[in-house]
Amino acid sequence: MATIRLGDTAPNFTAMSTEGVINFHEWLGDSWGILFSHPADYTPVCTTELGTVARYMSRFQKRNVKVVALSVDGIESHYGWVKDINETQHTTVNFPIIADEDRKVSELYDMIHPNASDKFTVRSVFIIGDDKKVKLTITYPASTGRNFDELLRVIDSLQLTAYHKVATPANWVNGDDCVVSPSIATEDIPAIFPKGFREIKPYLRITPQPNLDK
Repeated sequence: MATIRLGDTAPNFTAMSTEGVINFHEWLGDSWGILFSHPADYTPVCTTELGTVARYMSRFQKRNVKVVALSVDGIESHYGWVKDINETQHTTVNFPIIADEDRKVSELYDMIHPNASDKFTVRSVFIIGDDKKVKLTITYPASTGRNFDELLRVIDSLQLTAYHKVATPANWVNGDDCVVSPSIATEDIPAIFPKGFREIKPYLRITPQPNLDK
């Protein structure tokens, strides 16, 4: 079974979802994407997760990110479960959920970990850039719900560092100072980062976030 690594092109697939048949790459278009799996329909943690994603959808859209979920349950099960999610989480599911009964996508993305379960997917997360490359992977066990504020924070970092020669330090959030890329010589920093910088060590240079008007 193939392992998906950072920088790989996200495997394409065609699958049935609650919003019709999806060709993954065509569906992504020029957007970033999150593909995430949940172990099963009608389960408590997954219900809270999908409700949270629905409530956060405007935040993902602001970042040009499309979101798609997946489990190995069938499409009719998904339709019924969506009603429960909407009712219990006081929201409206506004993103597709893939029905992967044949496990084609689950196996393509290595979402079934036999030592955890030989039937159900773990809580996999794949963040995919607008170039269709895998930018981040996270795997959670079935017992631990995901933190979608953290996924938004990671997306902010990934998009910032994709277009600017910076890295983000520990616990960084959008608006915080950034680390100047080690590939930039100190004497070149003023021309690249006119907001200024602080040199803590020759390898640790700090500059204001470059894509903010401040």
